[in-house]
Amino acid sequence: MPVMTYLEAIADALRIEMHKDDRVFMIGEDIGTYGGAFKLTKGFLDEFGPKRIIDAPISEAAIIGAAIGASLNGMRPVAEMQFIDFITNGFNQLVTVAGTTAYRWSLPVPMVVRGPSGGGVGGNPFHSRDPENWFVHATGLKVVCPAFPADAKGLMTASMRDDNPVVFFEHKGLYRKIKEEVPEGEYVVPLGQANVVRQGRDCSVICYGSAVHMALAAADELERDGVSVEVVDIRTLVPFDEETVLASVRKTGRAVVAHEAVMTGGFGGEIVARIADKAFRFLDAPVKRVAAYDAPTPFAPTLEQAVLPNADKVAAAIRETMAF
Repeated sequence: MPVMTYLEAIADALRIEMHKDDRVFMIGEDIGTYGGAFKLTKGFLDEFGPKRIIDAPISEAAIIGAAIGASLNGMRPVAEMQFIDFITNGFNQLVTVAGTTAYRWSLPVPMVVRGPSGGGVGGNPFHSRDPENWFVHATGLKVVCPAFPADAKGLMTASMRDDNPVVFFEHKGLYRKIKEEVPEGEYVVPLGQANVVRQGRDCSVICYGSAVHMALAAADELERDGVSVEVVDIRTLVPFDEETVLASVRKTGRAVVAHEAVMTGGFGGEIVARIADKAFRFLDAPVKRVAAYDAPTPFAPTLEQAVLPNADKVAAAIRETMAF
């Protein structure tokens, strides 16, 4: 299998599906001639032409609105947010229109809204957010947050083939940092299936996106102290694979929940609530959470590092849980 970066794997999924299904097209800002802000769509305009790679005006509401209209007329659009932070400008279209259409009209809305999220790259408060939990609360949308290149490819393919609107978060810090072997050709990872990426016996870390790599680094560190950590990558927030999470907690008896988004109102709170509701009697210690501080993401690298979670903070939470 070829080795691909996280970015290359997403581009591979898009390219393969566009060749397979001529109903798939892309719309976004600077995705054509420029190849996208992160060059994920570099070469797509030459390969597929301007009718399928559409450079849109700077209006996220128009981009998402056009995607909704196209999906209701039989197309399968992929709308790119140049930075996922700007999805706020298309929030009403996505949440109020796309998310509710299936309930109101019994019509499928097969569209994907994708874009770079997350911090750690000095991107400032307008280019560094992790707003996935806004869309978890908006019923009717599916929410995807991959951590690895192969998963990113497989989940993107599944998202493009889904008849529901999907919001696909791509952590920009992983775009070129993470590489691995990725299956060639068509590859699908079903939405709603968590993955145990590291087996362990003493404590479970439930996480997604960039936090998975923090958890794996923390697990390596704790292993030297004789602590066996299991890492569960939930991969999709909606649908949420509750059973895999609960099975891991029942096995280890301890849990830490980690994500990069801010603590208050973050999806980690929902995971903790599910564990407390359905696996409380298996717990040997309170469930700990690791997340960003409730603050805008600072521009200064030192302050940004202080605000965001990291492997050291995850390791400290595991140690606290083990010492209870």
